[in-house]
Amino acid sequence: MIKVSDVSKIYPGADGGFAALNHVDLHLLRGEFVAIVGKSGSGKSTLVNLLAGIDRPSSGEVCVGGTPLQSLDESRLAVWRGRSVGVVFQSFQLLPTLTVLENVMLPMDFCATCPRPKARERALALLAEVGIAGQAHKLPAALSGGQQQRAAIARALANDPGLILADEPTGNLDTYTAGAVLALLAAQSRAGKTVIIVTHEREVARIVDRVVTLSDGRVVGQERSESGRRAGLMESVHV
Repeated sequence: MIKVSDVSKIYPGADGGFAALNHVDLHLLRGEFVAIVGKSGSGKSTLVNLLAGIDRPSSGEVCVGGTPLQSLDESRLAVWRGRSVGVVFQSFQLLPTLTVLENVMLPMDFCATCPRPKARERALALLAEVGIAGQAHKLPAALSGGQQQRAAIARALANDPGLILADEPTGNLDTYTAGAVLALLAAQSRAGKTVIIVTHEREVARIVDRVVTLSDGRVVGQERSESGRRAGLMESVHV
């Protein structure tokens, strides 16, 4: 699903620049649930931005689902991102003046993937799937943090992307609600989507297939969990 080949990302500076990622190689499988862990500044968010096509590497190649992202210009990259990647943020980033239903419909409207009546039908089905169909016509401010994060997951699934990226999705949630959100993401992996979660929480390792550890912009370790072995994900790991 994902091949990151000898990727570096250097942000320019007066002292020669800062290497957020340094010659990273990483191969991830379709349907895998992966946690990326590491201290602040280790390169986790930079890696996710490259996988989402939000940023570009300084060198190396990023290939997602057979698409080499470096070969796409900005307009084609935006179309690819809208159809192929769902992103879940720590701060939810729901538009406050739109209802929850309208927020979930937005990616379908933006990418013209569904006629509006079908988009509304799909959005309602997704809200039911994440357990908040009853909140569809409320504004985000009327929902709890956990409900807003569920709405954000529904929005990320709107265009049925093969890749879900979640950047600290449980950072603003209590332990019980965080567990429910992680269970929703795990269910998407079992349904065949590749799910990558950036987190500081090492206990997430219990439910993912693989933990990738970054330090100073490098992959310094990969560990498969029991869930990964039970799923038969024992193909070779490239570091």
